[in-house]
Amino acid sequence: MKFIPQVFQRVSLNWPGIALLSVAIVGMFGLLAVSLSTNSAQQKAEETSYIVQGKQALQAVSRVGGQITHNLNIINAVAANLNSVQIEALKQLNFKLTLNTALQNDGLAVGQRIYFSPASATQMTNASVLHDARVFGDGVTMVVLDSGVKSMSGLRQDAYGRHRVYGTYNAIENKISQNDDEESGHGTHVASVALNSERDINGNFYGVAPNTRLISVKAFDRAGKGNYADVIRGIQWSIYYRERYNIRVMNLSFSTEARSYYWDDPLNQAVMKAWQSGIVVVASAGNRGTSPGGIGVPGNIPYIITVGAVTDAYTPNNFEDDRMASFSSSGPTYERFIKPDVVAPGGHLMGLMESKMQLASEHPEFHDGGKYFMMSGTSQAAGVVSGVVALMISQNSSLTPDDVKCRLMASAKAAKNIDGSLAYSPLQQGAGMVDAVAAVSNTNSGCANQGLDIAKDLDGSQHYAGPVRMSTENKYYIEGSNQQSWDGAFDKNKGYSWSTMNDASLWPDADLWRDASLWPDADLWRDASLWPDADLWRDASLWPDTDTDVAINVWVEQE
Repeated sequence: MKFIPQVFQRVSLNWPGIALLSVAIVGMFGLLAVSLSTNSAQQKAEETSYIVQGKQALQAVSRVGGQITHNLNIINAVAANLNSVQIEALKQLNFKLTLNTALQNDGLAVGQRIYFSPASATQMTNASVLHDARVFGDGVTMVVLDSGVKSMSGLRQDAYGRHRVYGTYNAIENKISQNDDEESGHGTHVASVALNSERDINGNFYGVAPNTRLISVKAFDRAGKGNYADVIRGIQWSIYYRERYNIRVMNLSFSTEARSYYWDDPLNQAVMKAWQSGIVVVASAGNRGTSPGGIGVPGNIPYIITVGAVTDAYTPNNFEDDRMASFSSSGPTYERFIKPDVVAPGGHLMGLMESKMQLASEHPEFHDGGKYFMMSGTSQAAGVVSGVVALMISQNSSLTPDDVKCRLMASAKAAKNIDGSLAYSPLQQGAGMVDAVAAVSNTNSGCANQGLDIAKDLDGSQHYAGPVRMSTENKYYIEGSNQQSWDGAFDKNKGYSWSTMNDASLWPDADLWRDASLWPDADLWRDASLWPDADLWRDASLWPDTDTDVAINVWVEQE
């Protein structure tokens, strides 16, 4: 079958529920006439972009005179430019207003001159073993929601030379485009880690799933900047066309600081909708370092697969000294859930990127002068896991997102010390390093997201907490588990074996991932002051009206 890149041009963007409705709701807005009579020029100067949620949000914003920029019906919302009078009027009508948070890059680069690097990720995860058996991820489509994708040869064709890139949905401009509007390089690199069909000098594929089809959803610009509304619109588009293009995997390699409960965040709500629709969502843990509590949005969603990063310590042929990357964010989440769920290679990975793209021009020492670029980050680790997920689904198309998460975690290999104790806390390494062969052959079911009900979470009737607690000594421990507590310590100088330790699974200790509990009415932690910025989650200030940067995990020091 030949895939046609122009296929998107035949697709209408008239989604159900998007068109403006002519419903008369005069009674609801009759009291607003007087309060909206301020000077229009002054109002215009004061305008700020907000996400407005609630029934008839579109009509309400239109009535008060707000400028609607995005129809986000997936979360019962619109994004709109509003002035202070309009904001107050909508709040009086009990609509939920969330600042349309800005997204932009973070991290600085320090490193050495690039040199030849083999396809270490496919070897570390055992994906190369599946490749030898001709398991390439056929029949699955992956969405990479990022800065776009440049249609370079390793992405344009699969391992058999077939065209496999459908096109790009530009969520910033709300239009379909070809795959040459990528200027940052981040999206191309992440997609390359997941899907590249080119091989290294040893004959190993650089991409984990070299035959999986690709759709690019562009929500970040050349500088890696974007906002909540664009990302949510990209997720909404992916859900709408899920069945038409058999979209089974979505890669989200970006992160921002969590500033509300996971269920109150509009972006998280959209991601949860994607999971509920049947799309396996893989998100990066973030590059905030090893301090506890660093998992951001959307990685703090308990349902999805959140990925931390491991490095091979620049010894690709020695699997005995692999270690956690020092930039990889650690859990727990504010709601006590264990995160990340798994870890994967994310140190100095080679991926496709043209030298003229923004990242390559800023860091030319990491470009090989041809078309390959070296990057580190949990963005890359998430791309690796997205590829493994595609391999799993290609071998069993009946797998649900919960099935995939269950088998991926149940087959992961944890780093352990010689005495059998954990080398890293589950709050650092999750269930351990992904193993593609073990994940594909695993038959476990019903072991992920136990005790969680995503429908109730989304409709607001029930929310959940995880099993992590904090001791009076300020150490984190997992309630009911015999695993040791963790004080946030991290040793960058020690390495361990993940991929060769077949007896190193954490999953048999079922208490680690015990059923989720209902969200407690009492204090979440023993002492609220033990949890930083606890005031952010109190009463009406769940979501402060202040902006914050959101990273697409663009750059960290090479490891």
